[in-house]
Amino acid sequence: MLSRKAKYAIKVLIYINEHPDLVPVSAKEISEAEKIAYKFLKAIMNTLKQNRVVTSRRGPKGGYSFVGNPKDVTVASIMRIIDGPIALTTCTSENFYETCEECIDEKTCRVRGIFLKIRESMLPVLQRSIMEM
Repeated sequence: MLSRKAKYAIKVLIYINEHPDLVPVSAKEISEAEKIAYKFLKAIMNTLKQNRVVTSRRGPKGGYSFVGNPKDVTVASIMRIIDGPIALTTCTSENFYETCEECIDEKTCRVRGIFLKIRESMLPVLQRSIMEM
């Protein structure tokens, strides 16, 4: 399940992209417009800043803006930054793979097969730009 933090991160990035006249956009502006608690928003923005999705500028005309082209930011990249693996099981994760403790034979595991198909189906959508959605 998508965490509230990841959902808000996506909302914030869409907001910044849709308000180029406000860029850099202040955390206060985003917090009020998107109804996100200010302290929670600051934590989200710090994570996005540490991962070079956004940059910030201090001062009365300060705020947040994208480091690069907003079209290069994908849903999958934000989900991974905020929540970690996208896969629903560790044995189907591309970037955070681990075998299941109880698994006897991964190649014939029917449960793994189901979750691989789910991951393969949703990944192309998640790898699209947030701005295209």
